[in-house]
Amino acid sequence: MTPLILVTGATGYVGGQLLKALMTAGHRVRCLARRPELLRIPKTAGAEIVAGDVLDGASVRAAMAGVHTAYYLVHSMGSAGSFEEEDRRAARNFADAARDLGVSRVIYLGGLGESSSTLSPHLRSRHEVGEILRSSGLPVIEFRASVVIGSGSLSFEMVRALVERLPVMIAPRWVAIPAQPIAIGDLLKYLLAALDLPPDASRVFEIGGSDRVSYGGLMREYARQRGLKRLILSVPVLTPRLSSLWLGLVTPLYVRVGRKLIESIRHRTVVEDRSALTEFSIQPCGFREAIAMALNSERRDLLTDSRSIHVGVPPEAAFEPIRRIGGRTGWYYANWLWRLRGALDLVAGGVGLRRGRRDPEDLRVGDAVDCWRVEAFEPGHRLRMAAEMRLPGRAWLEFEVTGSDGGSTIRQTALFDPRGLLGRAYWYSVYPLHQAVFSGMLRKIASVAGGSAARDGD
Repeated sequence: MTPLILVTGATGYVGGQLLKALMTAGHRVRCLARRPELLRIPKTAGAEIVAGDVLDGASVRAAMAGVHTAYYLVHSMGSAGSFEEEDRRAARNFADAARDLGVSRVIYLGGLGESSSTLSPHLRSRHEVGEILRSSGLPVIEFRASVVIGSGSLSFEMVRALVERLPVMIAPRWVAIPAQPIAIGDLLKYLLAALDLPPDASRVFEIGGSDRVSYGGLMREYARQRGLKRLILSVPVLTPRLSSLWLGLVTPLYVRVGRKLIESIRHRTVVEDRSALTEFSIQPCGFREAIAMALNSERRDLLTDSRSIHVGVPPEAAFEPIRRIGGRTGWYYANWLWRLRGALDLVAGGVGLRRGRRDPEDLRVGDAVDCWRVEAFEPGHRLRMAAEMRLPGRAWLEFEVTGSDGGSTIRQTALFDPRGLLGRAYWYSVYPLHQAVFSGMLRKIASVAGGSAARDGD
């Protein structure tokens, strides 16, 4: 029988990508997840899901039964309490269960960074987890990586959010610290290749892309590939705490996670031990190619909900209700649902609907519209807004008006870039609600525009 592989952290970005890669390669996989409902895996996919938590030793032991190789891809960085202590407990539970139940090998993803007393709490905890896993006496393959470039990776999403939203960035000195980013595809190659290593000893491999770059360099390259003009001004201020609060204002990252991430960014995360290049037949790409692949991948993976309607008025008239959307005007249909969604977003720490609009008639690129931000605005033709509410991914709402058949066609498109399996689960769970709300909104916009004889399009 094919050896059974256990994956923890499958609802996270790397874990979700690894799960798909393992299933595609035909491996027999079991997932340990705190919220199994988020992992919608077909029964024919060759994977089973076990409910449990690495902080619960009994559930870890239940998931470990019959396992040959176990991937440890979890961390407690988002914890409100002491994430270091939670990481220790989780690693000990995992190590003890793997040893007692006869697991042949553990594969762990940690973080790059020189071992020293000045290392950030996050990176120090990542190294400590590797030591705890090795204390089980089992062979442990530990990969230490820097920034992971891929659509959905926390570090990459931080870079994207800053570049997309800030034409001028007043950046702290940490943007100049060197890192060695690795593309998600190359990281997955290493994680899969570890299955073929002889399970006879523990090894630590430092892995990264083919070149080094700072976060500032990543931002400039991302801007170049997106065709955006951005100015980065570095200043010798902004402590990790202030930087995380700043990030919380301009990006969708949670403040406490952002702070822990920044504390790690302040350290060089580059490959010093190049043994991974000789041990594995993998030639990682550079950061420019990694960014290009991430952008191309997300364009293929975007989930869309698009519909159109014809109205018997010219484009300028058809665009009028779109130009006034949000704020005191509201969202034309099921406004109580929009208010409820805004209230839930506030509870989750988001912006809700409290911002309203700068002006009820005038729109400009960069304006806030309730829980959205105007990304593109062409009067009489196009409005594109990016969501700034708390979501497991990125979302946009776009309207385009074109002249047709003696009137106009209004096309409304909702786009969603899911972050891992959680993001996809979210999209499909709310899809029926979106169908009703977005359909009703488009019909009402057409009615307000004067198209009483409106007819639905495809």
